[in-house]
Amino acid sequence: MLKRCFDLLMSGLGLLVLSPLFVLMALWIKCDSKGSVFYRQVRVGRHGKDFRLFKFRSMRVGSDRKGLITVGGHDPRITRSGYFIRKYKLDELPQLINVFIGDMSLVGPRPEVRKYVDLYTPKQRHVLDVRPGITDPASIRYRNENELLGAADDPERYYVDVILPDKLRLNLDYVARHSFGHDLSIIFQTFAAILKDRP
Repeated sequence: MLKRCFDLLMSGLGLLVLSPLFVLMALWIKCDSKGSVFYRQVRVGRHGKDFRLFKFRSMRVGSDRKGLITVGGHDPRITRSGYFIRKYKLDELPQLINVFIGDMSLVGPRPEVRKYVDLYTPKQRHVLDVRPGITDPASIRYRNENELLGAADDPERYYVDVILPDKLRLNLDYVARHSFGHDLSIIFQTFAAILKDRP
């Protein structure tokens, strides 16, 4: 209950405070390329239930039909505005809407698409016991994931065989010992990692 109250309070406050930025981002995205401001992708949430995750659109319309994985820092499908908003994680901000309506939490295992969830072992499926989140320990560890995939000979296979299992290992540990204090620690670590990566 404390976690949900905190999520509701902080997401509502965040949406209110960031509303001018949302308007500016929306204008930039619309002027930069054709398509909607938001990209809504079906992800798998708590107890295996599908929901639509909000993001600012950073790729050209229809790009997801060419693959779900973004490869490297210069994927040609990414728009000019998309490069900037992805670099500073601004594309993730609309997920505050998902947190506010209860699909997600501020902290929790990042939600995957059904394609990858179907590969989980019974043990790995325990990451679905909690609400997915905007940030988690795996997100901090793999904040350079696009670069790792860009250097791989087969990005899809590398993700499935190497990155995904390690993410699940980290998130299973989170699920086993998560607490309100631990969540606050992860939030601070996330901000520290973003600031550290700034040029």
